[in-house]
Amino acid sequence: GPAMDLFGDLRRMNKRQLYYQVLNFAMIVSSALMIWKGLIVITGSESPIVVVLSGSMEPAFHRGDLLFLTNFHDDPIKAGEIVVFKVEGRDIPIVHRVIKIHEKENGNMKFLTKGDNNEVDDRGLYKEGQNWLEKKDVVGRARGFLPYVGMVTIIMNDYPKFKYALLAVMGAYVLLKRES
Repeated sequence: GPAMDLFGDLRRMNKRQLYYQVLNFAMIVSSALMIWKGLIVITGSESPIVVVLSGSMEPAFHRGDLLFLTNFHDDPIKAGEIVVFKVEGRDIPIVHRVIKIHEKENGNMKFLTKGDNNEVDDRGLYKEGQNWLEKKDVVGRARGFLPYVGMVTIIMNDYPKFKYALLAVMGAYVLLKRES
């Protein structure tokens, strides 16, 4: 069957070709990492691109939308702005809108967020005893989006087997791709 053909191809491929393909693969991966690190530097955000994972921001954003973020510290956060924030004890950042801002005399700002599609504000999501977010909690601020491009990420989160299948197919493709 097709699996036997695959192993035959691998056996016929000489060592030099194999090294070349592995190096090629390493170059692709390192280029992607360099682009990602470059985006982090340019945008000032530790995650310049995030995927919306829930429906809490509909109709502004839907599940699977890809958001582009910036996080410049000298730029004040305004009410109505959409921020991505991290809460202690939670791994996944949350994408919600700033609904209230509380500014102190010393220039420190605290703010409250809420999902557009949620009934209540986010105080229930913050860590225990925390009523406001601060600038340090913000990973980034939404600057643009591509609808539904992140659906692949959601499928990979919901169905881990799909992720491994996709990685296997991509790996096989890179290793077996013939230079034309």
